[in-house]
Amino acid sequence: MTDVIEMIDPVTGEIIDQQQIAEQLLAQAKEKGVSLVGPGGLLGNLTKTVLETALEAEMTEHLGYEKHRASPGENARNGGRSKTVLTEVGAVQIEVPRDRDGSFEPKIVRKRQRRLDGIDEIVLSLTARGLTTGEVAAHFEDVYGASVSKDTISKITDKAIEEMTEWQNRPLDRIYPVVFIDAIVVKVQDGQVRNKPFYVAVGVTTAGERDILGIWAGDGGEGAKFWLGVLTELKNRGVEDVCIVVCDGLKGLPESITTTWEFAVVQTCVIHLIRNTFKFASREYWEQISKDLRPVYTAPTEAAARARFEEFAEKWASMYPAIRKLWENAWTEFIPFLDYDVEIRRISCSTNAIESLNARYRRAVRARGHFPNDAAALKCFYLVTRSLDPTGRGRARWVTRAKPALNAFAISFDGRIN
Repeated sequence: MTDVIEMIDPVTGEIIDQQQIAEQLLAQAKEKGVSLVGPGGLLGNLTKTVLETALEAEMTEHLGYEKHRASPGENARNGGRSKTVLTEVGAVQIEVPRDRDGSFEPKIVRKRQRRLDGIDEIVLSLTARGLTTGEVAAHFEDVYGASVSKDTISKITDKAIEEMTEWQNRPLDRIYPVVFIDAIVVKVQDGQVRNKPFYVAVGVTTAGERDILGIWAGDGGEGAKFWLGVLTELKNRGVEDVCIVVCDGLKGLPESITTTWEFAVVQTCVIHLIRNTFKFASREYWEQISKDLRPVYTAPTEAAARARFEEFAEKWASMYPAIRKLWENAWTEFIPFLDYDVEIRRISCSTNAIESLNARYRRAVRARGHFPNDAAALKCFYLVTRSLDPTGRGRARWVTRAKPALNAFAISFDGRIN
């Protein structure tokens, strides 16, 4: 529930009943036929009044005397000028006070400022949901009755680039119990529209928080080699050790991981493995195959997992021999989590932590279709990232769920996690 700031009557010193005032204003607006929003609406008029009152207070502080009183110095009030600013309730025309020598620098609505800061956040939020500059402009026209050019919207979102660069190069924690790495394929205009991988790394901190470590645009080269560069960058930013790295079954990736962090355990994502299994089977058998595989990845030991897999292979290998080969090739990186406590298994046997993030990314990407270049795609991904979990509830849930696993990590990786 949002905290309500108490307002004090400057004359009586009593607390103002904001609910009562709101009800009175709504009743008066209804009586006079004034709408709540839109041009000339109640919220617009209130915003105008608040802004003009704040500007007058700034002018009083600047000049050192109240309005309608004699000026104690050479500088004095010199009327005002009309200015239209875009606010969260639409375009509002305000009167900005002026002084004789032009030294007044308002802060609430700065010189040459045409929109309140909250509008920038709305633009960034809409862009994070995948809307194009044209669609954002149309949104402001439809909802606020205000004209905002596509160039202005583009300039607003470009402000996030500097922030993104700082975020992408920030120092990281010394150790992460788990790091999830994955790639999402995006269509990018590069001479011609083509599919291009963008790499994402997410860590779980020793406090149980999910930390998005970075996003990188692929260079079109070999995936495992590119990942080596990404992991080296993470190490250079302060990550000295990782207990478990969860990834897909990309060839050469385990070597890239252990080259970066010698003692890291490489764990193939079970979800990826099951998805790849389905590629070799008819859709009509997916449900049954999934059911038959469950005893394999929920087995208490590696020996039990091998026994259950042999039973699975005996049933399906004759029909789909490629499935057996897939699991045999991935077995070394599939089994590590079976050696650990069930709580560690729960957090590390899949990339659910990063899959939910990728789902948000894909939603924004689908709305855009394709991007003109890598920078535009990275900007979109970053805007999605900064818009995640605005209330902080997701972070709190993550911390709560991760605590049992962190206790298990502290025991299983004794001496590495403090």
